[in-house]
Amino acid sequence: MTPSSDRELNGLDNPSFVGEDGSHHCSLPDPAAHGPGDIEVKGRDEKLAYTITDVPPWYLCILLGIQHFLTAMGGLVAVPLILSRELCLQHDLLTQSHLISTIFFVSGICTLLQVLFGVRLPIIQGGTFAFLTPTLAMLSLPKWKCPAWTQNATLVNASSPEFIEVWQTRMREVQGAIMVASCFQILVGFSGLIGFLIRFIGPLTIAPTISLVALPLFDSAGDDAGQHWGIAFMTIFFIVLFSQYLKDIPVPLPSYQRGKKCHFSPVYLFQIFPVLLGLSLSWLLCYVLTVTEVLPGDPAAYGYLARTDTRGDVLSRAPWFRIPYPGQWGVPTVSLAGIFGILAGVISSMLESMGDYYACARLSGAPPPPKHAINRGIGVEGIGCLLAGAWGTGNGTTSYSENVGALGITKVGSRMVIVAGACTMLLCGVFGKVGAMFASIPTPVIGGMFLVMFGIITAVGISNLQYTDMNSSRNIFIFGFSVFAGLTVPNWANKNSALLETGIIQLDQVIQVLLTTGMFVGGLLGFILDNTIPGTLEERGLLAWKHSHKGEAGNSQLISKVYDLPFGIGTKYCAVSWFQYLPACPKRLPGSKKMDELKAAGQESSDKASSERDSEIGADTRI
Repeated sequence: MTPSSDRELNGLDNPSFVGEDGSHHCSLPDPAAHGPGDIEVKGRDEKLAYTITDVPPWYLCILLGIQHFLTAMGGLVAVPLILSRELCLQHDLLTQSHLISTIFFVSGICTLLQVLFGVRLPIIQGGTFAFLTPTLAMLSLPKWKCPAWTQNATLVNASSPEFIEVWQTRMREVQGAIMVASCFQILVGFSGLIGFLIRFIGPLTIAPTISLVALPLFDSAGDDAGQHWGIAFMTIFFIVLFSQYLKDIPVPLPSYQRGKKCHFSPVYLFQIFPVLLGLSLSWLLCYVLTVTEVLPGDPAAYGYLARTDTRGDVLSRAPWFRIPYPGQWGVPTVSLAGIFGILAGVISSMLESMGDYYACARLSGAPPPPKHAINRGIGVEGIGCLLAGAWGTGNGTTSYSENVGALGITKVGSRMVIVAGACTMLLCGVFGKVGAMFASIPTPVIGGMFLVMFGIITAVGISNLQYTDMNSSRNIFIFGFSVFAGLTVPNWANKNSALLETGIIQLDQVIQVLLTTGMFVGGLLGFILDNTIPGTLEERGLLAWKHSHKGEAGNSQLISKVYDLPFGIGTKYCAVSWFQYLPACPKRLPGSKKMDELKAAGQESSDKASSERDSEIGADTRI
């Protein structure tokens, strides 16, 4: 089956990426314009311009790939900026820019691995807040608390061996914990254990776990925004204005189409880039206030960190080209405390990614992912975390929900677009000035962005309760108690760490990290209570949960085309009989005759769709 026949199966009649009515790829369709003969894509009214196996023109691949990178940019930049304080790097902007470049570079590698060899859906990989919470808990141990002199900008010499050793020892500890914990995710994925674990994990476990990823970060967001609340609220205003109030307003932009030449097409710019536009306008406002000397020039005055010249020198100091490499901060070290804490983040990340896989398949016109594709996706994410640990991003990797949503906006589900986005991340990771530019964002602007992003993450966790019966006192108790305990216990453990000492240093560190990680405390309580307190499957939300993640029976050839391994692996190469029994490998279609018939049918359908498409766009494809 060729890309053309995929379009036919999904009711696609937009090979030129511009509809017959001249609408742009980002324009929302009018349901009334669809006739009864139009074929729905997984229950959706709108048509896709390109399905998952299609290859758009190269220029569209590049433009939409850059768009996906910009969509993920907020989350990618936020992780190293939050970590920098606990790594004692708040006054070393050049190293912060190196961390941002590294996470760009590794995210590009992980995205390529996921799209080509993992679940094979058009999904971006990047840093995750699920790893951030246990990492901050680990770095809050007395052993890793930053020396007082690193908090004073006048005492910090970023090039001194003493300072470099201070932050690199902490980074190496984080790297080792992530690398070891990622082995658990690799095992769970490639062994097929994820299917077994999901039987006991439902919405009442996931809701408090994801919510408590962001709730404990209120202190960090408040500190940054509090450097100038006026600038922070201005950033929030812009992001909310673009993402909520102006999201359905198209902006006419010039475009070119063969036959129509230059014309204006409506693009939902505010819906696609709300964070980027909000940051840019707030950044520009800070620049104007700095040039006009409205913001104070005294470092001790309130609002000084809103000035753009306090961080501007990092752009001139950053190198033009810098290639991140494994072990760039030294040989990683390992401790039990860090491993157990990161494991809680690994489990949360796996559960979130599974939901993203099904949503991504639905929005890209692909059939629901089969078990072997999910196993492979989770396993490759584990490999991505291993690479992130080796390169030293200070974080792991997970699927980005924001980019899954972008598929529904652009109506382009092609894998090649995500490949182009991954290449964009690789290039930005190599150009040092790009990371330096993001490291120079004024502190209150970052704080405003954090307030919005962390609020959304909290709400995403709570939204899992839609599957449960929240009129049930059982469910209300489990969720409420789990969340409140997930906030209370870590707060108490931070203030009374001496009472938790057992005399065994390694055990003390494990207990301290686990009890100060809110997502672990809340998730564990939710898991135990949900599986021990009597309740029906419907009441617990497991029936609706499983139904929403249930694979539908579909065209076996289309499933094979989308989710089978690339480059003939398992068919032309490594085609041994036992290959299909591995949990992460596709199962063969029974009978070579049936396969031949499917191929013949697919070829016939492809030829028919190609001729119809050519007649629609007036193209002469005859040789």
